[in-house]
Amino acid sequence: MTTSARLGDLSPEEFRKAAHEAVDWIADYLEHPERHPVRAQVAPGDVAAQLPVSAPAHAESLDAIVQDFHNVIMPGITHWNSPTFFGYFSISGSYPGILGELFAAGLNVNNMLWLTSPAATELELRTVDWLRQLMGLGDGWFGQITDTASISTLYALAAAREATGLDIRTLGLAGRRDLRALRVYTSEHAHSSVEKAVITLGLGHENVIKIPVDSAYRMRTDALRDALEADATAGFTPMAVVATVGTTSTSSIDSVREIVPIAREFNCWVHVDGAYGGPAAIVPEMRWLLEGVDAADSLVVNPHKWLFTPVDCSVMYTRRPDALRSAFSLVAEYLRSPGDDAVVNLMDYGVQLGRRFRSLKLWMVLRAFGADGIEERLRHHCELAREFAGMVHYEGDWELCAPVPLSLVCFRYMPPNTTEAERNAINAAILEHVNASGVALLSHTKLEDRYVIRLAIGSVRTQREHIEATWLALREAARVVSAP
Repeated sequence: MTTSARLGDLSPEEFRKAAHEAVDWIADYLEHPERHPVRAQVAPGDVAAQLPVSAPAHAESLDAIVQDFHNVIMPGITHWNSPTFFGYFSISGSYPGILGELFAAGLNVNNMLWLTSPAATELELRTVDWLRQLMGLGDGWFGQITDTASISTLYALAAAREATGLDIRTLGLAGRRDLRALRVYTSEHAHSSVEKAVITLGLGHENVIKIPVDSAYRMRTDALRDALEADATAGFTPMAVVATVGTTSTSSIDSVREIVPIAREFNCWVHVDGAYGGPAAIVPEMRWLLEGVDAADSLVVNPHKWLFTPVDCSVMYTRRPDALRSAFSLVAEYLRSPGDDAVVNLMDYGVQLGRRFRSLKLWMVLRAFGADGIEERLRHHCELAREFAGMVHYEGDWELCAPVPLSLVCFRYMPPNTTEAERNAINAAILEHVNASGVALLSHTKLEDRYVIRLAIGSVRTQREHIEATWLALREAARVVSAP
């Protein structure tokens, strides 16, 4: 036994052998997704029941560990990389992104200061600027990579709070007679991360004002103005407006171009949640999606949603990096180094001190696909969504429930002579039937109390045959659950 093995690590030779086998397994896994049911086929507690309640006292062989990965862990995996995973927002990790993750794990750097790994900082800043240019945004944006859109939105609203000039960083919120309640305005279809950010920042959940939507589920700008005017008159302080480019329920597109000037009248920060829809602007004919965004204060897009980058990788942009830095920068003596004034230390722009080398995988994806390859994939996904929408539209007793501007389709089964409550129950049963079968996985939402099934296309491996197989499974499920 080598010294490293006695101390709990592998020898280089053992690692090479295991790593080669792991890469072969990953390639085979991604090449043959049909071997696995999309949704995990386990009951609550099944996996835990096979795991010891305590860590091993003595080293175990890597062969035994890998065997347990296959026998214990894999049955409990829901396969987000499957080409028939259509739930929530479909994601996938491409081969270049997986390689980037491997290299980042091997390097294991902490990207907190420029000094702690100059390449990590400079690559991050350059890569997010590449993405900015690909989406057609103008100059003047500062970008950084976070883990998820939830954190990116939290950072944006923290900067908005700082930009009020109320010195909440120093004085806090409690017990201040000079401070009126700060309010955040967003669509009633906005992601829940907006509300979580408001709660986390201590602004109070009741100060999230949900703005009604129009028939296409877009924020109504007339209702936004009415809410801002009413709150300003009532003694509240409008702080921020959050617009969404690709809402979670329906992928609706709020009109940022109309929202920004209204928000500016009330000195509001404008944050744009483009976590899902933003990358689609890389396609030239879809650049209209980000119209007006250059006049906003911050933006989030998620390469791990629809840009083939393994989770987690969210990009937060702002035109006001000074406000972001003012909200978070706190430099302990042990973190100071010569030349700090001449470099960007990314720890200053968020709550995390430790930062993963996430830009490496995104950089590799952007280079390996190229702008034309990304455009082709995103355009193809939108075409597949329109094809599926056509299948639904022309099939009897099914209906589309929302427009299809991107790669998400909302639909439901409408059997005749049924009540709304019965239809809701039938569609919930259809969804569960398909998901339990392992053929595909979809999710749902509610629109005006209607239970609606969502099919979100985003996997780099999804082709027309996967859409057709899922549509066949949906129709068969409708037949089964509607049978007398």
